[in-house]
Amino acid sequence: MHFTSESVEALVDQFSRLPGIGRKTARRLAAFVLKLPRDEVEQMASALIAVKDKVIFCTTCFNVTDNDPCPICASEKRDHEVVCVVEEANDVMALERTRGFNGTYHVLGGAISPLDGIGPEDLRIRELVARVSGQGDSGGSITEVILAVNPSVEGDTTAYYISQLLAPFGVLITRLAQGIPIGSDLEFTDEATLTRALQGRVNL
Repeated sequence: MHFTSESVEALVDQFSRLPGIGRKTARRLAAFVLKLPRDEVEQMASALIAVKDKVIFCTTCFNVTDNDPCPICASEKRDHEVVCVVEEANDVMALERTRGFNGTYHVLGGAISPLDGIGPEDLRIRELVARVSGQGDSGGSITEVILAVNPSVEGDTTAYYISQLLAPFGVLITRLAQGIPIGSDLEFTDEATLTRALQGRVNL
């Protein structure tokens, strides 16, 4: 099924290029845009263009920002001795929503994945080492690096690689706890998650 308008079909094509959006969903989005008032469509278009024109990467943590340094790195209220290492900028937003972390971040831009042709040199690992070693803006004041990479083969590889590189600097290297999600049942939990939960058990 196709729209009888080439303009709408072009919009469907663009929406379908977005991750997780199939042709059916793209058509629904296009139909939704058609019903919007022109001023709202213009606001949407302006926001898309602004993302490309105004958004940059913080030269300290490499999170997306409109200003360099980003508000987190520039804040005097944050603990600049603790750096949480994440794979993508979306991970920063997820951790910030918890309101449970008051340190700073370092966005790698992905994880080591030889099968996908992504090696350490393709990530911002050198910049992390520079920050921890005192060659960056932090001046060697970092005392803890939290590896908040995804619990996957790629995440494990990345965490191990970084921990080996940072070991000589004497900083505390930790990783997010991994185990059974709250509200789930043991019988439906996979073996790998159960194994991690057992290994990461804590005293009560």
